[in-house]
Amino acid sequence: MLESLLCNPWALAACLIVGVLALVYGADALVDGASGLAKRIGLSDLVIGLTIVALGTSMPEFVVNMVSVYNNSTDLAITNVLGSNIINTFIILGLTAIVYPVVSQKRTRDFDIPLSFIAGVLVFFMVVIDSPFGEDVKGISRMGGIILLLFFLYFLYNTFRHAKDHPDEQQHDEYKPMSLSKAIVLIVVGIIGLCLGGELVVKSAVKIAQDMGVSEAVIGLTIVALGTSLPELVTSVIAAFKKNSDIAIGNVIGSNIFNVFFILGTSAVIRQLPAYKGIELDAWMAALGSMLVWLFVKLNHKREIQRWAGVVLVLVYIGYLTYRLMNIGE
Repeated sequence: MLESLLCNPWALAACLIVGVLALVYGADALVDGASGLAKRIGLSDLVIGLTIVALGTSMPEFVVNMVSVYNNSTDLAITNVLGSNIINTFIILGLTAIVYPVVSQKRTRDFDIPLSFIAGVLVFFMVVIDSPFGEDVKGISRMGGIILLLFFLYFLYNTFRHAKDHPDEQQHDEYKPMSLSKAIVLIVVGIIGLCLGGELVVKSAVKIAQDMGVSEAVIGLTIVALGTSLPELVTSVIAAFKKNSDIAIGNVIGSNIFNVFFILGTSAVIRQLPAYKGIELDAWMAALGSMLVWLFVKLNHKREIQRWAGVVLVLVYIGYLTYRLMNIGE
């Protein structure tokens, strides 16, 4: 049934849009249900915010990657993560800063941004050098995935320790308990939405790549990555209009760390992810974004991404995307 729908260009576009919406609303329902259930059993708002909510916001990318790995679309699995990180940094932070300068917290400057840069550099070196563990894949091997997951555990440990030592810095919602039946319904609806959305997005993206005669990598870096990053884009820009842009940089950089260390690491452990042509540039762009953000917040005494820096971020992305599309056959 789905395969026949994907043969029609209009139906194909509709499937992709419906898939993205299912991912977004599915993740939202899952987070609401899981947060309400967690509060009901006595978990603190801090723990809920740092675990369930943080993981839930990365669910669209996670589900797309799991479906991609299952279908052996490994290029899509890598570019979904790298593309999302690139869009998060250059477009979301760039546009947010243009609307209103983005202030950074000390923890973000001293730990999160450097760790996000390390994530990009790690992926870069994994795809350009042979595995030192004797594995025959040039790309992100299973051992590489384990290394990424170890970094993720370190990130979680450091985040919880910092949150415990500096409770005054934590910004989280007042999560409220909900009835067991409502929580279960939301969780089930969320899981169904994520599964349906992931299937639609991956199969639509692969079909678009085949019809256009381009690689899955290009589609993953553009259409899929933008679709899974839409929630962060809307949230950050709206926050900027309300002059609450200080939440944007922490959310974006945290999402980038989750994407590489947890999602890409898990994907590689399940199925090794061979490098594709052009991955070196994509990995380097992901690292460059974090480096530029770090430089921008260090260049002024307010420790913020100013409007001119936001313009630079957007222009760099436009240049990168133009080059990628001019070499669309790669």
